[in-house]
Formats: sequence, C-alpha cells, structure tokens
Amino acid sequence: MKRIAVVISTVAAAMMLTALPVLSAEHAMGNMDQKNECLLMSQKCADNVDSIQQKIKKLNNEIAKGTRVYTPAELKKLNDKLNDANQILDELMNEKPTLSH
Repeated sequence: MKRIAVVISTVAAAMMLTALPVLSAEHAMGNMDQKNECLLMSQKCADNVDSIQQKIKKLNNEIAKGTRVYTPAELKKLNDKLNDANQILDELMNEKPTLSH
C-alpha cells in the first residue's frame, strides 16, 4: 500500500513538472493579448517613463492588437494618443535650437 502511494505521488509530481512549461507559455501568450492600461488610461504606470519614440512604438504595438483586445472606442483613444505623440515629435524635430550668450 505504501509503495502504491509513493508511485502515485511520483507520477503526480512528474506530471506537474511537465505541465509547468506549458502553463508558462500560455501565461506569456496571454500577456500579449492584454490591454496596456498605462497607455490607455494613464493608470498603473507610476514607474513608467518612456521617450516619445518609445511611447509611439508602444502605441503602435497596442493598436496592432486591434479589436481582439480593445473596443473600437479604446482603439480610437489610442489612435488619438498616437497622433498627439507624433505631433509632439514633429514639433520637437522642427524646433530650432536657441543659443544663449
């Protein structure tokens, strides 16, 4: 009886160990289809400081997820933020440096 319990425990442990990579991969894939609340609503981003180029790249990546992740209203909000970020970048690129004496 004791031997059967040991065998069952060993088999159960082996099955759990083989399932970990599968569960890990599923969790990683799930993150790809999650909303980025920081970009969408400026939440959960207290330690997130990006350059304007990084923000544009993140916005493009989130918009590419489309309606499988975001509602049409959220996609519009992300597109508006992308347009604003591109406009800011354009203004910064066209700004003439001033020399102070």
